[in-house]
Amino acid sequence: MFDKFRGLFSSDMAIDLGTANTLVYVKGRGVILSEPSVVAYHVKDGVKKVLAVGEDAKLMLGRTPGSIEAIRPMREGVIADFDTAEEMIKHFIRKVHKRSTFSKPKIIVCVPHGATPVEKRAIRQSVLSAGARRAGLIAEPIAAAIGAGMPITDPTGNMVVDIGGGTTEVAVLSLGDIVYARSVRVGGDRMDEAIISYLRRQQNLLVGETTAERVKTSIGTARMPDDGRGTSMQIRGRDLLNGVPKEIEVTQAQIAEALAEPVQQICEAVMTALETTPPDLAADIVDRGVMLTGGGALLGDLDLALREQTGLAVSIADESLNCVALGTGKALEYEKQLRHAIDYDS
Repeated sequence: MFDKFRGLFSSDMAIDLGTANTLVYVKGRGVILSEPSVVAYHVKDGVKKVLAVGEDAKLMLGRTPGSIEAIRPMREGVIADFDTAEEMIKHFIRKVHKRSTFSKPKIIVCVPHGATPVEKRAIRQSVLSAGARRAGLIAEPIAAAIGAGMPITDPTGNMVVDIGGGTTEVAVLSLGDIVYARSVRVGGDRMDEAIISYLRRQQNLLVGETTAERVKTSIGTARMPDDGRGTSMQIRGRDLLNGVPKEIEVTQAQIAEALAEPVQQICEAVMTALETTPPDLAADIVDRGVMLTGGGALLGDLDLALREQTGLAVSIADESLNCVALGTGKALEYEKQLRHAIDYDS
């Protein structure tokens, strides 16, 4: 009864708990918070105290002294560090709700399609203990498709490829639910790792995750540039041969070579999905094409690489970074129509 009363004071929320970024959508106000999923702790005598969350904590990644640790609680789309994730969700809820004493919002969170029941329960528990009165879960591909504005409730096939930080979700949807979905653990993080190991092997240069991510976002591309070189940028790191910091130039062609493997894995996941799609839905997909969402969709020429492999029309969603959050938010707004897609109890 009291919870219901407190519910009157709070605006319901939808959270996209991503490996790289967490986005919060508030009912009636849209996406109002988008911050990196990073928490920084100050450790003293074995006692952890939260120092910073989000943007401020991300700046500390890889640059912390012994007494401070910066943690990314989400790995491959699911919670890897339970307590840290809970602190992070609490912080974001508090940031969105100015008056925190009375609020007990209802929260919908999206989970990767491949998440096990244990992983789902971890996410649900975290959200509940962070102060939600009810926690619903929605599958990420459904949220991404709703956010990209695809007509998923129609009896036609829609194919969505959501490339996040930790996972890539490939799904074929029809009549508001998943016909086939596959979750591969390849995403933005895997691309960063590929760049780091390539530079280590080929250039004998050791760079951090932050630098690798900067390279990926500025000159990353999924296929070889036409002139065999492309644009270039200067990066700094530690030389492995003589151990001193140095600066080198990397070209787009080198990065395309570094990213060849993760891109190939994403293409293969799409091909597998197409092979297992029922023929009538496959016919609809030829008609409609494939929709790319998520931050990974912004990788240069990824749509072209997929088009070359599949022969289908590949388009990138308008706000690809916010798609999943917008879709989860729409599921909150139109809860009655999408009742079957939201799972409140387990």
